[in-house]
Amino acid sequence: MNIQWYPGHMTKAKRMMEENIKLVDVVIELVDARVPISSQNPDVLKLANNKPRIIVLNKVDLADGKETKKWADFFFNQGYVVVEVNSQNGKGIKSVSSAINLACKEKIERNKKRGLLNRPMRAMVVGIPNVGKSTFINKLVGKASAKTGNKPGVTKGKQWLKLKNEFELLDTPGVLWPKFEDQNVGIKLAMIGSIREEILDTEGLAMLALEFMRDRYPNLLMDKYPMTDVAGKKGHELLEAVTITRHLLKPGNEPDVSRMAKMFLDEFRNGKIGKMTLETVSEYK
Repeated sequence: MNIQWYPGHMTKAKRMMEENIKLVDVVIELVDARVPISSQNPDVLKLANNKPRIIVLNKVDLADGKETKKWADFFFNQGYVVVEVNSQNGKGIKSVSSAINLACKEKIERNKKRGLLNRPMRAMVVGIPNVGKSTFINKLVGKASAKTGNKPGVTKGKQWLKLKNEFELLDTPGVLWPKFEDQNVGIKLAMIGSIREEILDTEGLAMLALEFMRDRYPNLLMDKYPMTDVAGKKGHELLEAVTITRHLLKPGNEPDVSRMAKMFLDEFRNGKIGKMTLETVSEYK
């Protein structure tokens, strides 16, 4: 499965980020806790190379908790300040201010020595589409300042937002990069909902997600869709089997796998099947 998605507005958004990076003191990058590496934009890594960086592991409520802790340690050991956040209910949000102060510690000390005591730290908030940036910012600021939506591409332009008198946040549109060199990256981003649905082979993607669950989370799969065994079954067999468990049939009692594929991906993405992490630290050591 070959997945590429880089619409024109992302080029414009990347250019805007390049123009504004000099205005900020720290870069806050949101990554999806289920795919922390695949949801890190390599262009942002280059862009923010000389700035203090904070990694926000967002959507921890959807991820495998044990794996999230390992990822937090992984990024910490790479020199990031790390925060684990559930932007939906606000868990972890209060730690963000402390994280900004920690990341900007040297800059704050320099400002004090120069007599600049009340200068707010400026942070650029970045992340791929549908990683939850707008929800994160609204929880952080305490009001609906940024547009939100459960699909990629809601934020279209930059927004400066004030957080009390301590910080100023620059919200940016969700940006991918022009080409996924590793197709597994595109597949994982499609699985979590960061790729526009219209360009995807929904049935093929559902089969790959089912095979992933067969290998890594078989008990969650069998609990959600009552089956006695999934070992050795291929994607198309699993998709047909879960379709039958839901009694989704077309005329002639044929399993409606197309309808089930969409339903399964929705449940997979929204945590209705269970908490899962699609990539592990051991894969990147």
